Amino acid sequence: MASNAYIIANKRAVSSHPHRQPHLPLLLLLFSLFFIGKFDLVSALNYTKYTRKVSNLRLQRIQKHLEKINKPAVITIESPDGDIIDCVHKRKQPALDHPLLKKHKIQRVAPEMPKVKTLKRDEGSGDSKRKEGEDLVWQMWHRNGTRCPKGTVPIRRSTTRDVLRAKSLFHFGKKQSTTINPTRRADAPDVVSSNGHESRSNKNWMVMDACARLQHAIAYTGTSQEVYGAKATINVWDPSIQEVNEFSLSQIWILSGSFDGSDLNSIEAGWQVSPELYGDSRPRLFTYWTSDSYQATGCYNLLCAGFVQTNSRIAIGAAISPVSQYDANQYDITILIWKDPKLGNWWMGFGDNNLVGYWPAELFTHLADHATMVEWGGEVVNSRANGKHTSTEMGSGHFAEDGFGKSSYFRNLELVDADNSLSSVHDISTLAENTNCYNIKNSYNNEWGTYFYYGGPGNNPQCP
Repeated sequence: MASNAYIIANKRAVSSHPHRQPHLPLLLLLFSLFFIGKFDLVSALNYTKYTRKVSNLRLQRIQKHLEKINKPAVITIESPDGDIIDCVHKRKQPALDHPLLKKHKIQRVAPEMPKVKTLKRDEGSGDSKRKEGEDLVWQMWHRNGTRCPKGTVPIRRSTTRDVLRAKSLFHFGKKQSTTINPTRRADAPDVVSSNGHESRSNKNWMVMDACARLQHAIAYTGTSQEVYGAKATINVWDPSIQEVNEFSLSQIWILSGSFDGSDLNSIEAGWQVSPELYGDSRPRLFTYWTSDSYQATGCYNLLCAGFVQTNSRIAIGAAISPVSQYDANQYDITILIWKDPKLGNWWMGFGDNNLVGYWPAELFTHLADHATMVEWGGEVVNSRANGKHTSTEMGSGHFAEDGFGKSSYFRNLELVDADNSLSSVHDISTLAENTNCYNIKNSYNNEWGTYFYYGGPGNNPQCP
């Protein structure tokens, strides 16, 4: 495992010298100014209705819930962005409160990392060629220099204000569910009509009355193969969000189960901007899981019992810094999710093979064996405020055809097979419900393997 376990994003410069690094103090100054500037964007969202008066009974219920998920800290770290990071003993983390994990022992033996079948990357291809200490970037809470002690894990503390922004206490930390029965095109992938995946019916999806619509620009595998993991490097941006209850995310989905039923299993990880969940408009590292089509099980990050964190330097839910700028330096993160062939747990790797933690096999039904589909791409909530399509951006907020430095990308898409071998994906399909709002274009080369550009601005003259 690399010593720089706290690295969040890898830098790719827009110049003829992709590895030339700006002076670090200058970077610190520039990105400090950037986040000061971002405060205006964060404050521009209307949070008024989330600060209404609430009953004492509701506050008591919220406080009881917070006491359950905010575990006692060995030490507490204050982040410059306002986050409070609690360093909690590994054995006291929320995961082990899950009824199915009462007898679970935290996996101490490192999982068997996937073997690389082929490696066709040129000199500037990324992590494998990066020197120690090069391209360092960080999560914002790292800036004061304090780290969680060995044997603890960093957990972003939840507040009453966080819960009040949710639709209800039950919905806090969960993806909102939708119920629709769209007419599918024969060539569209058969995926769930639920929150993580609004039906992939391309242009023939039905309008949902009084219900937020999710829109996507995704690449996906077929459903005929057994899959044991996936990997990708994801470009990080800070898309603007129109409404507090909307979000924009870019992630990997690991899927199995009945896509039209109530037993879909999903493991997810990536970055997201979600004012409702975090109270700001910064891109944040996130995870998600469900074993019942987003109905009752699972949650974001560590907001419920389930995901077992093992890393003491990466805080799930913490802000990623720095982020990509239009026609300037580009930053990306690498995420690997795979099933440990020995113990069966689904592990998450980050950057240079840094282990973040795992989803225990006991949490799942279908994924207790293997996955049947993988998806990579972007997702936004379109609440159609004022009767118009949202202007919430996906990716960089620019369409796929704008290319590097302007449009967001996923690169080096890979799959893990039954032999625990990692290889480049060659046969993928792509889909976007409305290409006038958000689109996707895929390609292949030796450096980036299978990759795609995706995203868009949302509302525009062709997307009313």
